[in-house]
Amino acid sequence: MARLIVMGAGVSGHTAATFAKKYLGKSHEVVVVTPNSNWNWIPSNIWVGVGEMTKEDVTFPLAPVYQKAGIDFRQAKAVSIHPEGKEGSDKPYITIEYTIEDKAGQSEELEYDYLINATGPKLNFGATAGLGEGTNIGEHTVSVCTADHAVHANQELQACIEKMKNGERQKFLIGTGHGMCTCQGAAFEYIFNIEKTINDAGVRDMADLKWISNESFLGDFGMGGIHFSMGGYATSSKIFSESLYSERGLDWIIGAHVTKVEKGRIEYELLDGSMAEETFDFAMLIPPFAGVGLKAYAKDGAEITDKLFAPNGFMKVDAKYDAGAYENWKASDWPHTLQNPTYGNIFAVGIAFAPPHPISKPMTTPNGTTIVPTPPRTGMPSAMMGKAVAQSICDMIKKGATEPTHTACMAQMGAACVASAGKGLFTGTAAAMTVYPIVPDFEKYPGVGRDMNGTSGELGLAAHWIKHMLHHLFIWKAKLKPGWTLIPE
Repeated sequence: MARLIVMGAGVSGHTAATFAKKYLGKSHEVVVVTPNSNWNWIPSNIWVGVGEMTKEDVTFPLAPVYQKAGIDFRQAKAVSIHPEGKEGSDKPYITIEYTIEDKAGQSEELEYDYLINATGPKLNFGATAGLGEGTNIGEHTVSVCTADHAVHANQELQACIEKMKNGERQKFLIGTGHGMCTCQGAAFEYIFNIEKTINDAGVRDMADLKWISNESFLGDFGMGGIHFSMGGYATSSKIFSESLYSERGLDWIIGAHVTKVEKGRIEYELLDGSMAEETFDFAMLIPPFAGVGLKAYAKDGAEITDKLFAPNGFMKVDAKYDAGAYENWKASDWPHTLQNPTYGNIFAVGIAFAPPHPISKPMTTPNGTTIVPTPPRTGMPSAMMGKAVAQSICDMIKKGATEPTHTACMAQMGAACVASAGKGLFTGTAAAMTVYPIVPDFEKYPGVGRDMNGTSGELGLAAHWIKHMLHHLFIWKAKLKPGWTLIPE
């Protein structure tokens, strides 16, 4: 009997674990290790953050789902990986530390035959002074990165709305809190949902809304921007985004690296090297991501973390990490199998894998500060990676395959994104976009880097209905309800 351990139960880890168990059946073990008791459909956290959904609408307990599926669930955090075993045993294992109340703090060693790192990111609030760390998250700003964060964000938003109703003008600042952030999309959705919420509350004229981002232009999204077909015409995401912001009276600051956050005030550096500050009454600034801090050790106890992980803490896979300068970057640099090059029974999926480099062109200020959005690796791509790796591992276990049999390369896969611009059955809108491939391939698609037949965009009420439908479909799928395998990633 082989044992597969999946570290993490987000979109990629949950997808990998559930498909692996379906393929392997009762003959082999699937173990999920995650510190969280609940699964969270993160894309809908932005609706929790404006009071249009509750925490219960976007989360559900994992234990009953895994029990029904026959998956061994350990509510614990992974601490270290021992890919060579230890003295007296060649069996690789991980160490875990339980977070469930009756076992909190207890540690255990879990042996594995195959390991999937799907831990997702550490929300690195501490990278920016004052943005928040530990119990201080939310001291000066709010977040929508978790369901609990989003609940707090809505509480602060409603307090601002009451102040505006009482005649007190409020200033909102939404965007990224560091020069190396990703997930501009979540902040993008949130600022538009705030704009609609305060509009519906009748206080839009009492609010100043401003966007701040590390993008070098609006609509970069960490993907170097997009050219897509919209209404029969080729449109750039820059023009599309600028139109959205202008139509709603939103100002913007781009190419910004936030250096310090204080109560009601931030300091930031711009691409031209100048320093500036901005004030606010309400701020939601996405933190940068980092690896969760896993360590790795050889059989003799020597630390080999740098063998498995890049300096940012994300796991090394079959990517080209020595591509060099931006001019040398190619689509082929991106990983295909997501297998660790040193240990063939270890894989990393979703945010947990280390990209070879950004997708957007890195910019450096005269002061030497790098400002560039890091690559998005969430949602649909994460799920596709999780399923592909699960298929490869199952073929290794059941069919004796010696190499991964399935691939999930971001330079060879497309993605669909539906970005909410305000929730409402008859008044909500959303931008629906398809992108193929996610990482542009300028050799295959000269000029724009993407297939214009597979890259398109629409804006309107219908797209909002699609986003709402996807919310319910993906929670149904994650709960392993009847027909869950028929719902695409």
